[in-house]
Amino acid sequence: MKDSHDSPLTDSVHFEIRDGVAWIGFNRPQSRNAMTWEMYNALEHYCDVLAGDDEVHAVVLHGVGGEAFVAGTDITQFANFSKPDDAIGYERRIDQVVGKLERFPKPTLALIEGACVGGGAALALVCDFRYATPTMKFGVPIAKTLGNTLSINNVSRLIDMIGVARTKEVLMMARLFGAEEAHAAGLVNHVFAADTIYADVAMLAADFAKRAPLTLQASKELINRALEQRRLEADASDDWVTTCYMSRDFAAAVDKFVNKTSFEWTGR
Repeated sequence: MKDSHDSPLTDSVHFEIRDGVAWIGFNRPQSRNAMTWEMYNALEHYCDVLAGDDEVHAVVLHGVGGEAFVAGTDITQFANFSKPDDAIGYERRIDQVVGKLERFPKPTLALIEGACVGGGAALALVCDFRYATPTMKFGVPIAKTLGNTLSINNVSRLIDMIGVARTKEVLMMARLFGAEEAHAAGLVNHVFAADTIYADVAMLAADFAKRAPLTLQASKELINRALEQRRLEADASDDWVTTCYMSRDFAAAVDKFVNKTSFEWTGR
């Protein structure tokens, strides 16, 4: 293990390498592993350093605590959003981190227990493989919770994975998909029992050491090139990002989470 891996960037992300597999654990179980800016920064850092580490042949992302993979971005971080640049900058930052994980040159596996929603869903979508326990709940329930929106790129990724009809259910109806339904839809590769999933995923990740590295890299890169042809420029969603994040509804929804106030949607 190299020195650049050893020191934790934040206690909220647990990192270790075992048998050539890097394990990145989102470690805020008290908040269902909701992502802070530090956690996004740490994930991006590990993507950078592991890409060139010849001793690592696969990466597993997982949530600590067994109750959640990642339950979105920590809502308290939205409390100070006051201008359009705050909203656009946030979505650009998420696109940057998610895009780096998507372009990571080695196999990535998401081990999903419990909630995988919002930003967690975006991270899981760009992993090469997704494995879940029966408790998994996948979705982006922002039509019920915050009243914001995904970026155009993350909407595109969702469409690529589950199709237009199901994407509308996820975004407009705030539907959460269970593990078996997600498996049937092709979103999840396999559903494992909670007491075996870590061993099962470790075995799958270890198997990549027996595969041709250049074939793995080429396959992943060529698939990404094909998908990128269907993506729009990042600013294609700036108008709706600004509208949603600068709305009274969004401010009230954040205030409800932070200060336990009540509100009703107004459409303004």
